[in-house]
Amino acid sequence: MFKRIVWFRNDLRIYDNPALNHAAADKQAVLGVYFICRKMLNDHAVAPVRIDFIQRNLMLLAKDLEKLNIPLVIISVNETGDIIPHFQTLIAEHKVEALFLNAEYPLDEFNRDKLVSETLRNEGLIVKRFHDRVIIPPGMVRNGKGEAYQVFTAFKNNWLLQARALPLQPLGKPAKQVAHSLSTPDAQAIKKLFADLESRDLSALWPAGEKEAIKRLDFFIENAISNYQVARDIPSLEGTSTLSPYLAVGAISVRQALATVLHASQGWDSGNQGVTTWISELIWREFYQHLVVDFPRVCKFRPMQAYTEVFPWRHDATLFGAWCEGKTGIPIVDAAMLQLKATGWMHNRLRMVVAMFLTKNLQIDWRMGESYFMSQLIDGDFAANNGGWQWSASTGTDAAPYFRIFNPVSQSQRFDPEGIFIRRYLPMLANLSNKEIHSPTHCENYPAPIVDLSTSRKETIALFAALKNMKSV
Repeated sequence: MFKRIVWFRNDLRIYDNPALNHAAADKQAVLGVYFICRKMLNDHAVAPVRIDFIQRNLMLLAKDLEKLNIPLVIISVNETGDIIPHFQTLIAEHKVEALFLNAEYPLDEFNRDKLVSETLRNEGLIVKRFHDRVIIPPGMVRNGKGEAYQVFTAFKNNWLLQARALPLQPLGKPAKQVAHSLSTPDAQAIKKLFADLESRDLSALWPAGEKEAIKRLDFFIENAISNYQVARDIPSLEGTSTLSPYLAVGAISVRQALATVLHASQGWDSGNQGVTTWISELIWREFYQHLVVDFPRVCKFRPMQAYTEVFPWRHDATLFGAWCEGKTGIPIVDAAMLQLKATGWMHNRLRMVVAMFLTKNLQIDWRMGESYFMSQLIDGDFAANNGGWQWSASTGTDAAPYFRIFNPVSQSQRFDPEGIFIRRYLPMLANLSNKEIHSPTHCENYPAPIVDLSTSRKETIALFAALKNMKSV
């Protein structure tokens, strides 16, 4: 008999897992459950590389849980409504008394959890929900009027005041539970459950598991964080932590990441600009998690800035296809898009460059880019991806002013001056000079630019300005 169920989602680890830790606290028999929901995967355009990454993390999680005498049941369902009957069966079969879960904040996930929790509570089950994806839960960072922040800097300042006063010691490994006879699925059994889903194995680039996440964090702290404020903008360098895929599936928690950095830098006031900048990036991630709760319209394919709802975005399949395939004739854009195709990941500076190019130069709907990114990224996280796209498109909270448009050629010259990154992904340009490679004029096997950067910039600014004027009338 299993008295408690832990419902795993984007928290695929045993350390610093609040739901798991509390469920196992008094050594009651605990059962782990994970649902593969096909409709959710399809509706959210989850990338094949991310599906494979989830699968591989589940394999390692199952082994780690087995050592704690906690079996993991993995169940495949077609849609979220099928989850409740499976829970009801498990509850009746094992005389379960309580369900433990870590909160998910986007609207679809929130509504799913609300429906499951209310249904099971009405049937007498205890349901306990914990905050795991953030340091400070949504609703707790407010301005003087008790309202949600819409500007990052103000949010960050309040967040830091609260976070500095919090105990940030991560939770340890849960206690070993009583023995049971239920078998844990092996790697082959888990593969079979994922067999009909499109997946892409990039395990050579992205090994799975908690140990790998901690290894990357430790390497970053030892070798790169002190210069992060500079190196993070240079796509040819290994200057970032590459932790985003692991944070996205919960192979490591944000609290583990923050606590480890603070311990290594001896607290909040180290004076190291690299540390400060990296912590600021963690807060950006947290800001976007808060926004999907405070402003659920962003979960409904709607812009944060309501006045931009009528912006005349294009839906040009030819231009969009050229952007997706890395055939725009703008080398830094094309190299970035090819990096995404090759690795399932894109350097953050380049995410902003290609997003602004799509929305501000091609004037293509940001939602098309947002969805395409989710269909390709191993670190696809709805809140972070949506927030980044709306920032770049000037439709979101704390959006880049519509008149501040990255020039991709200038960005290329500034952050890849010798064309090292461009040459890596566009070998047909390898023999060009460091000057010409950013904007080649005549190059065999490479397309001419699909848009005039200067003209399109002026057109976009004029369109946004007209909307602003309408708003103020």
